[in-house]
Amino acid sequence: MRRRRKGATAHTPPHGSAFYAALDRGAASSVSPLLSSFLCHFLPPSPPLFPVTSRTFASPICPSFPLSLSPPSRSVSSLSLPDFLLPPSVSLRVTGECLSVKMPSCSPDCCLLQAVEIVKVWSEDGAGKVVEIPADMTARDVCQLLVYKSHCVDDNAWTLVEHHPVLGLERCLEDHELVVQVQASMSSDSKFLFRKNYAKYEFFRNPLNFFPEHMVALCHESDGSIPQAQLLQNFLNSSSCPEIQGYLYVKEPGRKSWKKLYMFLRRSGLYYSTKGTSKEPRHLQVLSDLEDSNIYTIITGRKLHNAPADYQFCIKPNKARSDCKELKMLCAEDEQSRTCWMTAFRLLKYGIVLYQNYNVPQQRKANNSSFSAPVRSVSENSLVAMDFSGRTGRVIDNPVEAQSAALEEGQTWRKRTHRMNVLGSPLHPSSLSSVIHRTQVWFHGRIMREEAHKMIIQQGQVDGLFLLRDSQSNPKAFVLTLCHHQKIKHFQILPVEEDGQVFFSLDDGATKFTDLIHLVEFYQLNRGVLPCKLKHPCTAVAL
Repeated sequence: MRRRRKGATAHTPPHGSAFYAALDRGAASSVSPLLSSFLCHFLPPSPPLFPVTSRTFASPICPSFPLSLSPPSRSVSSLSLPDFLLPPSVSLRVTGECLSVKMPSCSPDCCLLQAVEIVKVWSEDGAGKVVEIPADMTARDVCQLLVYKSHCVDDNAWTLVEHHPVLGLERCLEDHELVVQVQASMSSDSKFLFRKNYAKYEFFRNPLNFFPEHMVALCHESDGSIPQAQLLQNFLNSSSCPEIQGYLYVKEPGRKSWKKLYMFLRRSGLYYSTKGTSKEPRHLQVLSDLEDSNIYTIITGRKLHNAPADYQFCIKPNKARSDCKELKMLCAEDEQSRTCWMTAFRLLKYGIVLYQNYNVPQQRKANNSSFSAPVRSVSENSLVAMDFSGRTGRVIDNPVEAQSAALEEGQTWRKRTHRMNVLGSPLHPSSLSSVIHRTQVWFHGRIMREEAHKMIIQQGQVDGLFLLRDSQSNPKAFVLTLCHHQKIKHFQILPVEEDGQVFFSLDDGATKFTDLIHLVEFYQLNRGVLPCKLKHPCTAVAL
């Protein structure tokens, strides 16, 4: 039981400081990992019962838009940190040339702003956001912070991408990696991107799609293969020794020529055989290790490096910043082979840590944390379902009831628009149906076929990843771009006129829909003429 100092008054946290009070009671374990990590750097160790001092530094949110922190008011700027991330005695408000911080006085060892770094993250539309994070904040925590600030839905597919424009390389950070540590190893022209990657842990759900049987073997056997049921267990178990084997093209240092070699990927590193496909130790040469290197996707295309195929990747030592000579440039013969090599590299390097990262979202849902529910927004098409049939409105928590209400509302809307058309209303259903889809996250307007390919590849080539766009050949038609078995396919959506009303169809009018939203909802539930159902919308977020 805490005792109050003599002469001191009891401190009662103001309304809205539930998280501060929870930490003060020692209940930090009930807060999500992101908040507990972030709060420990922004909350004082005890209620502010000390003299107040002042500190001044550049604005962590936007250097050109400085802020001021001072007690006792609690007005929070729209550009400030979330209200619950501040101590009860501190507030944010815009002033002049600097950011003035007033906080309880403390020793240098417990300074609130110690070990805090500035990181800038870019979105796919070219906009950037500056965030101030603790030095021990992981990539998953930063993604959760950006999800909160950008009002996105946290579906555990968001990731930070390490992007090197000069080298033409990028890779997704693992959830457990420290962002500040990764930033320290990057060159000045490199940056972080914030985007979705649905394939980040897809190999745990469908390992057979990622590891072809002919590429997986046991390194201590000449022709032994691993049963597919035990495939992931062998990769995660550090005592086992699985390996990936097959042909790869290797770029010769200092030249634009490529050499085809038979490669072996093991826990100890990547090897190539000097004699055909032999795996005898005397015929194996080390190309790269796994411990001090990371694997990247090459995004500059095959023409720059004169690559034999489009499926390039490379292994970059951590110490190499902008030196191309230390890069190990590789090229596979198809997308499935490249995905297999890159996924196996991650599994052999990190092992069980990747599986723990994969399980964290499921554990957070099971614990029913107060921050496990996604932050919803209009931009993600995830409005809260409400019931206004009674005297007062209520939020519909049951997803089955919410879906039923949505279907009923949709039918009511269609009947209403049809009735308005009969009565001669200027709101014609066909005109509304031709524009209503432009508010959806899966619609990307007039983008080229190559740009659609690029977006699908960047967000992970998993089954059911899709987007809709305007057709380049037919101004009245649309195109559905869909990924299936790591191949990108395009399906034209044609307008069909019937009884003076325009419908949309994927199968030459056999199945017709009044608008594209109705079409997408149908193929999310039914495969129809498509190779698979629509599962993951390819989205772009604006920070």
